[in-house]
Amino acid sequence: MAEARVSRFLPDPKTVAIVGCPFSGGQQKPGVDNGPICLVEAGLPEQLVELGWNVKFNGHHQFEEIDAQSDPPIGKLKNPRYVSRVCKAVSEVVGAHAKNGQLPLTLGGDHSLAMGTISGTLEQYPDACVIWVDAHADINTAETTDSGNIHGMPVSFLLGIGPKVSEFSWVKPLLKPSRLVYIGLRDVDAGEKRILKENGIRAFSMHEVDKYGIGRVVDMALDHVNPKRVLPIHLSFDVDALDPSVAPSTGTPVRGGLTFREGHYICEAIYETGCLVALDIMEVNPSLADVQSVQQTVAIGCSLARAALGETLL
Repeated sequence: MAEARVSRFLPDPKTVAIVGCPFSGGQQKPGVDNGPICLVEAGLPEQLVELGWNVKFNGHHQFEEIDAQSDPPIGKLKNPRYVSRVCKAVSEVVGAHAKNGQLPLTLGGDHSLAMGTISGTLEQYPDACVIWVDAHADINTAETTDSGNIHGMPVSFLLGIGPKVSEFSWVKPLLKPSRLVYIGLRDVDAGEKRILKENGIRAFSMHEVDKYGIGRVVDMALDHVNPKRVLPIHLSFDVDALDPSVAPSTGTPVRGGLTFREGHYICEAIYETGCLVALDIMEVNPSLADVQSVQQTVAIGCSLARAALGETLL
């Protein structure tokens, strides 16, 4: 492992602000709202202190003030008002941390939250690029979605594609297709494949990981969105990018995913650029497996965060 660079964007002493988001409104399976609580209880804040970070954590955001009652679908979209209001609140929190020179580490919760986290990052770093590590593209629109679950749609809102939904008018289309790259895709809807092609969005599926190896894939992904390694990076990592044998306790597992080391290598390599300004660890769901599998998945969520924030093998 090469020696980690000093951050290009964060002042010393480096501070990570943990944004705990116990939220499950973007999908239908209960339990993902407990993911952030389990990650913190597993000792993640203390682990980051040991890596040399100042850690700011003021408790989980409970969103009690956001009314989830009387939230009928808008078209196919389920819980649209609740998801929108929570994501807007998260955007403001993440944006404030970024503005204060801190690195926001958002613990989900379901991946609809990235609509908020990435919006917050782009307010402070308008030229930031997004590396989205996931089994799924999460780029369905209100038109192409079959399920209506908004955790499969945040990227389309961030890009400003698809039919306009007034409830989400606060989401500014600040993300450019050329600033987005995917790693680990293997379960992509037909409508999403069309969207990726029409918008020229670069995606490295598990086919490319198999063909080239994870080291070359990460290099190619960075060469595409951040060729000179000078732009801020927002890493949004859904644990279902990992194979279910590695991270079993997640809502939409798909066989044939990243190995333990491949997932960690992505995080390590991005930290080495010195460009990381925001990190999401999403979709740990402690209610979907036996106790041992839950503990394994929570431990991996913590170790991915540590790898992205500077932990090395030597």
